[in-house]
Amino acid sequence: MSLGPRIYSCMGVAMGVTEQSLHNQLKDYYAGEVDQVEATVEGYIVDVVKGGVLIEVQTGNFGSIRQKLLDLLRSHRVRLVHPVPLNKWIIRVGPGGEQVSRRRSPKRGRVEEVFDEMVYTPELASVPGFELEVAMVDAEELWIDDGKGSWRRRRWSIADRRLLSVQERHLFTCPADYLRLLPGQLHGGFTARELAQESRLSSGLSQKMVYTMRKMGLLEAAGKRGRSNLYRVT
Repeated sequence: MSLGPRIYSCMGVAMGVTEQSLHNQLKDYYAGEVDQVEATVEGYIVDVVKGGVLIEVQTGNFGSIRQKLLDLLRSHRVRLVHPVPLNKWIIRVGPGGEQVSRRRSPKRGRVEEVFDEMVYTPELASVPGFELEVAMVDAEELWIDDGKGSWRRRRWSIADRRLLSVQERHLFTCPADYLRLLPGQLHGGFTARELAQESRLSSGLSQKMVYTMRKMGLLEAAGKRGRSNLYRVT
């Protein structure tokens, strides 16, 4: 599915290689048929070179590529693409690689989930030339019963993630763009708990949003409301 970004001014099983298929499929999606893939720029391998923009697909930890992005941003425009599953199907795979079951997860993804990673690199948003694109995707998650996974999954491990389609694209090109994720009625002053309630987010995610936006210089402390810290848009 080919979608333009909404601007905010934004079948094989690869056992033991979590995210590899999703990363490669998104890289091909953004490259299309004409752009360079895995090009060498400033001594780094860049996922896609699209015109004057360097595109890096990162499915997980932003901190692991922080220095790479900062180095490239010295002389290039860089777009970091991060996928968030809008809809997800879980496929359980047997010892022989056969599909045992397939079910749809009841959880529906939110663009705000990008703050799970942005909380570790809030300074990137203020670097000239940096862009963040959140790709809301439909994806499959492959589980294997190897006894090494999380207890929440009853020790099933995630073997791989695969892209089904790209449903939405949200592009953030400057720090102020992130303020559009705040409900309008909160701009006069709010607590992290009120943000969670109004946005229907978990308390943990709302705390990460507040922390990251403060580090970006978008929010400032504004006293207390009861025992809770109060914040307002700068």
